[in-house]
Amino acid sequence: MRSAPRLARTALAASLVAAAGASQAAAPAQDKVLAELKRLAERVEKLEKRNAELEGRLAASAAPAAAAAAPAPALAQRVEALEQANRDLAAGLASDRISEREPELAVRLKAVEERTNAIGAPSKLATALDGISVEGAVAAVAQRIDGDGRESGRDESQLSWRGDIGITLPAGSVGRGEGEFFTQLRVGQGDSFTGLRPTFTGAYNSLAFEAGGGSEETYAIVAQAWYQLTTPLGDDAESPHSLQLTVGKMDPFVFFDQNAIADNEAEKFLNNVFVHNPLLDSGGAVGADSYGFTPGLRLAYRNESDSPDWWQASAAVYGAGEGARFGRSFDEPFVIGQLEYGRKSFGFDSTYRLYAWRNGQYEGFDGSVEGASGWGASVDQRVHEDVTLFARYGQSTSDHAAFDRALTVGAEIAGNAWGRGADGVGLAWGWLRASDEFRDAAPTLDGFGFDARGAEQIGELYYRWYLNEQLSLTPDLQYVRRPAANRDVKAITAFGLRALYAF
Repeated sequence: MRSAPRLARTALAASLVAAAGASQAAAPAQDKVLAELKRLAERVEKLEKRNAELEGRLAASAAPAAAAAAPAPALAQRVEALEQANRDLAAGLASDRISEREPELAVRLKAVEERTNAIGAPSKLATALDGISVEGAVAAVAQRIDGDGRESGRDESQLSWRGDIGITLPAGSVGRGEGEFFTQLRVGQGDSFTGLRPTFTGAYNSLAFEAGGGSEETYAIVAQAWYQLTTPLGDDAESPHSLQLTVGKMDPFVFFDQNAIADNEAEKFLNNVFVHNPLLDSGGAVGADSYGFTPGLRLAYRNESDSPDWWQASAAVYGAGEGARFGRSFDEPFVIGQLEYGRKSFGFDSTYRLYAWRNGQYEGFDGSVEGASGWGASVDQRVHEDVTLFARYGQSTSDHAAFDRALTVGAEIAGNAWGRGADGVGLAWGWLRASDEFRDAAPTLDGFGFDARGAEQIGELYYRWYLNEQLSLTPDLQYVRRPAANRDVKAITAFGLRALYAF
């Protein structure tokens, strides 16, 4: 009588007590389940005690020495009924399914167990969202430029904001390769300054974004939408060699001319001569649409066999001119190739990039459209726990580029020295050399009409004040000397304040 049913009852009680103990460590939302488990555990304990009493009484009634008297008929019937109930309960608990023929206690125990498991198990929504990542940011910039930078001679203030949401989705496997799909939505209001004097500087506020409908018709655009397949090479799935294919509408600077501290206008430098290579961005050699995006195809090979050192070779073909706006096919596209090498020097990360490009539809300062080539380099080097340096250089072969050489250098210093490690100070200087063709044409060129000599020089200083993990404020000061290589005009000063919320 103490074999399988007895063991089942004991195991059941132990499991209920253990479940009750686990529930006590759960969140307050599980209190009701905890109470139900305790109540059912108490019922099982009472049944155990009652069985023990009945078995004891049965043994006592059968104990007289000579002849074992059979238990009273009523007691025997009660014991048999209890044993049958125990057998029914054990049979019910042996199956995960709930039947209307099961004892009430078994049904209620299964219901509680299902509710308890549901608390710790991932929901259907969580399962469906597995592998999906979302990141976003909203930034606002208030900026003021002095009258020396405008044709009217009067100061101008400008307020703008921009929001971005990026979503990465798993896109299944192709052979041994893993695919992903990325899309980015962008929305904003507020444009750059108007009525400015001629300058090589493309934008004092690279964050400014406004859709074609103007500031009163704010709507989001699909900035990027591309698919990427990463395939390991060799027999090992964890091979340090991999091949990557990217196709779709993208920002070419996500994959080329990257830089650790001069590549993000939402957090770092605002002037676009420091955000990207000035020849590609401010100079227009990249050939993207008016928002900075273009359809294309990219192929890259990556080697991490000497980890943590690595190197990568990549090449891409992007639409230029009308092709960047999906107006026609890839006639005379923008083509770029890049070699990258990353290493640790004295425990600090450094990255070196060398690239070359050709744009078959480059538009020069005089409105002419021709093929133009160039090359550039981008370096970021951490030299101290708190100090990272950067440098970029670019040179163009076009006969109609306003400036044909560009050098930018700078640094970012973390705030550990003054007890605010998450803060940062950024300082950069740029040099954009006027091309010989532009110097010859500037005196008679419509919109210019002055003698161009030397180079435009740009400086920028910012302080990023970290408020919390999502919020930061950044005062920013810019200074432009000899704009458009014009020695006869005063320097231009622009001051701004950027607020960033990111998640």
